[in-house]
Amino acid sequence: MSVRRLAPDHVQPASFAFDAANENWADQQIAKYPQGRQASAVIPLLWKAQEQHHGWVPRAAIEAVAKKLDMAPMRVMEIATFYTMFNLQPVGEHYVQLCGTTPCALRGAEALKKVCEEVIGPQSTVSADGKLSWLEVECLGACCNAPMAQINFDYYEDLTPENFRALLDDLRHGRPVKPGPQNDRSCSEPLGGGETLRDAALYDGTVIGAGDWQARIADQRKAAAEAAAAKAAAEAAAKAAEATPAAVETKPATETAAAGRPKPSEPKQPSGAAHDTPAANGKVSAAAVKESARPADAKPTTAAPFAGKPEAAAKAATDPALAESKPELLTVARDNKPDDLSLIWGVGPKLATMLNGMGVWHFDQIANWKADELAWVDARLTGFKGRATRDDWISQAKKLSTGWRPDSALGDKPVK
Repeated sequence: MSVRRLAPDHVQPASFAFDAANENWADQQIAKYPQGRQASAVIPLLWKAQEQHHGWVPRAAIEAVAKKLDMAPMRVMEIATFYTMFNLQPVGEHYVQLCGTTPCALRGAEALKKVCEEVIGPQSTVSADGKLSWLEVECLGACCNAPMAQINFDYYEDLTPENFRALLDDLRHGRPVKPGPQNDRSCSEPLGGGETLRDAALYDGTVIGAGDWQARIADQRKAAAEAAAAKAAAEAAAKAAEATPAAVETKPATETAAAGRPKPSEPKQPSGAAHDTPAANGKVSAAAVKESARPADAKPTTAAPFAGKPEAAAKAATDPALAESKPELLTVARDNKPDDLSLIWGVGPKLATMLNGMGVWHFDQIANWKADELAWVDARLTGFKGRATRDDWISQAKKLSTGWRPDSALGDKPVK
């Protein structure tokens, strides 16, 4: 960036003050900022000072702005010398900023520079009549219409040496000029006019369908809204049906295993674990039931009547008496003090509630079950069939009925 200095002393005015209108405007700008932040208005005030003082900022204006904003003059000087939007030297009545960046250079900006030198003189100097001055600047963002120049607050585009020379002459003599493209271009359209979107049908609605297209779109929206409302009503009805007592009673319970309790389908489950037992269909293997009821540390005995006798086991499985061997059940807990059945490994809150509903409230009830009674209960554990046999509730209940308690609230996992 080039060094920017204030104008020589001989051109600096002795003083500067905002006129009444600009003073009021400056107060309005300062009022936009909270107390203690008035310095934020420094750029707007410098810009207004430049506008009032013939397009450039003298030293006196910098000092006046600093005083009004209670700033050190050097702080305002730093801003004025940093931003190139502030002119620190006198400019002409018509200040020409000629773009010399690549798009304009490729379109003839070099020829326009020569026109400025011939008509006005060197850069940053004012013509003898005070009407014109010029400066080459970076891109002004009108590349479609290159080459171009900004004169005061207006853009003049599609310049050629001829029309640019005529433009400067008109400005010097106060004749009216036309900002924007200096040819027959409209804004940034292609020369000769636009080549797209020229069909009138694009704007009268016919391109999107014959007839009353607005009514058709309204009908489509209405149909979509009705379909959405019908779908929502159907979903609400389905949810209401699922919540009826009959639906809840027939719906199978889901198994919610407590943390650390393996599900029957998991690979880590011991190979001897049972899934849903045949008792679900009124059939049960007496040998399997008898063996499952045996404590984990007991040795196999000859008490299992069907061990190694598949024919006898099959007969027992079809025995209605075996399937209907109901254990001792209670209507309420003794002394209204039920045991915490969730201390049995494999019994969670849901199973405990289910057992209470059957009439099972105490550890000693479970401890006294026989194999056929165990099968009766197992067949009625909706959603958990086979759990009592798999987790050997009888041996667990025998320990718990003595007053022993496991270290974990989940119970003590039986060892297979």
